[in-house]
Amino acid sequence: MISYKKKIMIIAGEASGDLHGAHLVRAMLGLNPGLEFFGIGGNALRQAGVRIRIDNSEMAVVGISEAFSKINLLLRALKLAKQDLRESRPDLLILIDFPDFNLRVAHVAQRLGIPVMYYISPQVWAWRTGRVKKIKGVVDHMVVIFPFEVDFYKKWNVPVTFVGHPLLDTMQPEATEGKAEDLKGNGLLVGLLPGSRNEEVTRLLPTMVQVAEILSERVEGIRFAIPVASSVDRAGVEAEVRGTNTRFLILSNRLHDVLRVARLVITASGTVTLEAAITGTPMIIVYKVSALSYWLGKCLIRVKHIGLANLVAGRQIVPELIQADASAETIADQALRMLRDEKGLAQMRHELLQVGERLGMPGASRRAAEVAMSLLSGNCV
Repeated sequence: MISYKKKIMIIAGEASGDLHGAHLVRAMLGLNPGLEFFGIGGNALRQAGVRIRIDNSEMAVVGISEAFSKINLLLRALKLAKQDLRESRPDLLILIDFPDFNLRVAHVAQRLGIPVMYYISPQVWAWRTGRVKKIKGVVDHMVVIFPFEVDFYKKWNVPVTFVGHPLLDTMQPEATEGKAEDLKGNGLLVGLLPGSRNEEVTRLLPTMVQVAEILSERVEGIRFAIPVASSVDRAGVEAEVRGTNTRFLILSNRLHDVLRVARLVITASGTVTLEAAITGTPMIIVYKVSALSYWLGKCLIRVKHIGLANLVAGRQIVPELIQADASAETIADQALRMLRDEKGLAQMRHELLQVGERLGMPGASRRAAEVAMSLLSGNCV
């Protein structure tokens, strides 16, 4: 039987990892209420009962060159994480995405004999594939959320379990049924999703607002919804749209409502594209980073698509407008073509729902928790 004194250190460096980590912690506590958690994360992990040593709200970065602006903060966090491993000696280290930071922490844990579970794999299958050799040396078990990741890790003889995507636990139809009626007003609704990080929003929202202004001139009665994540400065979003003649609805933490009502969304790349796929919401993916990050990415990335929905599909089913192509005029033209092609939108909805089906069944957090409990017990998974 597992001791009620077991300690788990968990590190989630970004908002999405914080949310998924919180579901995992709750699932583990459901299996053993006496577990103690501490580590790096945000409000979701804190509310789940994790003692937060460093808040992750300032740690997330977009692009390679942007990381340099936060190097001092990241180094301080890394020093504290290593110190906590040495002094607290947790019974298990759980790492969630955030690879450049987390793999350094895993290296220390491995030397100390602390088992390491990596939940939500770094995208080593997309770029910097050589990191899988480091993963093999410092991670005891990979817990992955995409089915194609299993074959990748098995090829490298890394212990791996596919649990399905945790989004499926939070995006069941009944979770938001009846809650989006206020969005079903006159005129079609287009969602603007500039991201869950302030850096993303700063880079993408001005262009999206320009797109909205162009479309407002061409489509009578069109409305635009901007669901603002809790990790984003709402005042900055409101300032960006102030003074326009376009109909904007700025909503706090209502992404899923917008996805269920919108005819189309214009979105940053990332997990949100999977959320749109699960609801079958047609989308245009836009991506902008600094010129240096874009150049480095082109040199390093080994996949054809940047959108997770397209990656899971194995082909491009939604348009991706990247860097120079992500201009207001180009995005607006693409959106207008899609809005005028109802048959095309229906086909895209069908194909996106198929992507959602590939993500597995609900219960990912519970299955990941079972892997973690096995590692805590000293069992091979």
